[in-house]
Amino acid sequence: MYLRAAALAAAVLALAGCAVHQPADDGRVHVVAGFYPLQFVAEEIGGDRVGVQNLTRAGAEPHDLELQPSQLAALEDADLVLYLRGFQPAVDEGAGLQDKAKTFDVSAIASLRNADPHVWLDPVRLAAIAGGVAKRIAAADPAHAGEFAARAADLERRLGELDGEYRQGLAQCVRHDVVTSHEAFGYLTARYGLTQVPVTGLNPDEEPGPQRVRDVARIARERGVTTIFFESLVSPKLSETVAREIGAKAAVLDPIEGVETGETYFTAMRTNLATLRDALGCG
Repeated sequence: MYLRAAALAAAVLALAGCAVHQPADDGRVHVVAGFYPLQFVAEEIGGDRVGVQNLTRAGAEPHDLELQPSQLAALEDADLVLYLRGFQPAVDEGAGLQDKAKTFDVSAIASLRNADPHVWLDPVRLAAIAGGVAKRIAAADPAHAGEFAARAADLERRLGELDGEYRQGLAQCVRHDVVTSHEAFGYLTARYGLTQVPVTGLNPDEEPGPQRVRDVARIARERGVTTIFFESLVSPKLSETVAREIGAKAAVLDPIEGVETGETYFTAMRTNLATLRDALGCG
């Protein structure tokens, strides 16, 4: 790990000598986020006083990120680097080029379970992350700490309202099993009394064996599942195979690792809620 970090640092120094990247000097706090939910939180809290760069481009799979030279330079120049250890190996190695004073691993306050990184799909856990991010941004710009705290409190309030919508919307459902192509929805299903039945594990590139596919199809058939979910950034073939096997339909359940233009965390989560209500027969 030390040698890799040293190599990353050397690459940045070489780039700096070639004047490839020029750090911004506009008086704002400059934040680099590993992927969309962390970008969203930083922008919501920071407002105009924070500039946020997302290392993962829209429509790309964040797990597979490979840092480019300009991104390494951005990590070097950032005032704060937000990442979630274990989710993006390249960011784990390059985060702030190992400058612990300016890095914030949000898993430290998100209470990860079973090595599952998808905590942002639980609005309650994301609210806790927001509080921690606000403190770290305020440390970089103490003069505006009150403004950051107020914006964080507003974000936490809205996340609380979203939690309430999920609790009410999923309180009375005919079905409670959520069959997914990828084990990304454990926090969401646990929060709202549902059961996740994943075809593959936490790694979205994992290929399940034929027996696992048959087992999931059997469980889905026995429990009256009508919808098999796949993700927006992953091929639907696996879910479609299981759906055909049991006469169900396949539909998107968004893990919100990235969003389309015009979408936000809140719009994507509310779309997920509507999709779940339809699939589970909620009254």
